[in-house]
Amino acid sequence: MKIGMLLRAVLCGTALAFCALHTQAQPTTPPPVDLDHGNAAIEAVIPYVAPVTFQYVSATGGDATLVLRITTQITNAWFDASAPYHPSAVGVYSRLGRRPANESANNRNINIALLYASYRVLNTLLPLQHTTWRAMLEVQGLDPDDNSTDLTTPIGIGNAAGMAVAEGRLRDGMNQVGDETRSGPLRAANPMPYMDYTGYQPINTAYTLFNPSRWQPDIQRKGMGLYKIQQFVTPQYAFTEPYSYKSPRRYRALPPIASFHWNFAAYKQQADEVLVASANLTDEQKLMAELFDNKIESLGFSAGFAALSQGLSLMEFIHFDFLTNMAAHDAGIFVWQEKRRYDAVRPFSAIQYIYGKQPVTAWGGPGQGTQSIPANTWKSYLEEADHPEYPSASTCFCTAHAQSARQYLGSDALNWSVPYTAGSSRIEPGVTPASDMTLEFPTWTSLEENCGQSRVWAGVHFQAAVDEGRRICGVFGDNAYNYLQTLIAGTAPVREPANRLRGRRR
Repeated sequence: MKIGMLLRAVLCGTALAFCALHTQAQPTTPPPVDLDHGNAAIEAVIPYVAPVTFQYVSATGGDATLVLRITTQITNAWFDASAPYHPSAVGVYSRLGRRPANESANNRNINIALLYASYRVLNTLLPLQHTTWRAMLEVQGLDPDDNSTDLTTPIGIGNAAGMAVAEGRLRDGMNQVGDETRSGPLRAANPMPYMDYTGYQPINTAYTLFNPSRWQPDIQRKGMGLYKIQQFVTPQYAFTEPYSYKSPRRYRALPPIASFHWNFAAYKQQADEVLVASANLTDEQKLMAELFDNKIESLGFSAGFAALSQGLSLMEFIHFDFLTNMAAHDAGIFVWQEKRRYDAVRPFSAIQYIYGKQPVTAWGGPGQGTQSIPANTWKSYLEEADHPEYPSASTCFCTAHAQSARQYLGSDALNWSVPYTAGSSRIEPGVTPASDMTLEFPTWTSLEENCGQSRVWAGVHFQAAVDEGRRICGVFGDNAYNYLQTLIAGTAPVREPANRLRGRRR
């Protein structure tokens, strides 16, 4: 398939997510892939996975811990399934031998292997969507019931690789099957997948701000008369085993001094900075905020664009996509450790604490523009994510993602453009942007800078949280790249199934 057609697949038909988000197009079944020359990861797997992710996991693509769990395990499965067809690579969770060079003369064997590996992982991650995963194979003329583990065939290699990855990450600390709720501080009689087992409890309630320095769960509107009180999403992510380093305890964020309410001048200053950003929101800033809130569209599509625009082979694409997902996944473990440590206040709570019912000048809500409103009615442009404020997770994900990409591609150049038609905003449909607009990211640095600043523009983070995310999180891109190189070289040690971190140190 020519690069132009593949780029269109990434930016519209891939996962059918981009068109659905920006043109309200309905997802359709993708056509069969040219297995000899195509890229089944982009053309066959993603078109099935993304709609399921948006429908059943994260409607906006913004629940990063859960989105990254899916994308990292799938790309890990691709890597392990393709390793036997590489001259030297070994899998993360499998050692499946080496196939003769002539078996990778075209893409067929690698494509078939990665499809079966994806099938095995997806049935473990999202078993209720089993019929969708069957269709993913059947449309390619492949038999989902072929359970062969014959390592001389691509089907056997794919099945073995996928099952090894699924088993390797099953009990890594994220509580995928609910086991930890039976033994942790929050005991439950029945398994509760992905439920907190750590006993985290917020100091503040949704109704009372007992400590203005600490996180307050927000009350978020879900429909006419329907509201949700936030809970810290997957706080156990901080105890999940990383791929590319041993323990997040070796990394520390500086304390968020300005978020301590007794440091009132700094506390008020950073809240005022958020209000100024809110009052001066531009269409471009609103679209940036929406783009980077969606981790599939921002992280996933930027990597896909870079891989295709630079002409990476199928094998190189697999390596690159696994790398960028691993970098963000491992960065998030550190971020969740620090979020739990500092349990820091979000801007909406600080603004209400400082100003109460006093008028402030800020964005007045969807389609309302800038107004003078009571401070206790102020809302951020984006809804706050379900976790404490500091440091900024989105900034950290983007910084690790960008650094891993620079390392692999050997350049900061990106040249990614994201077009929006007038009125295509998710938050302000029919209003924003006022006319057609294109967001431009000439470099990976511009991507990570705008990603971070978009969180301040959106009103969900203070500047210090963004600055700290950028200061620290490039190292996770470096870690992931260094680990990937050992896998490609075949020097990575055999990896045992992942386990929850239990006070392990560097």
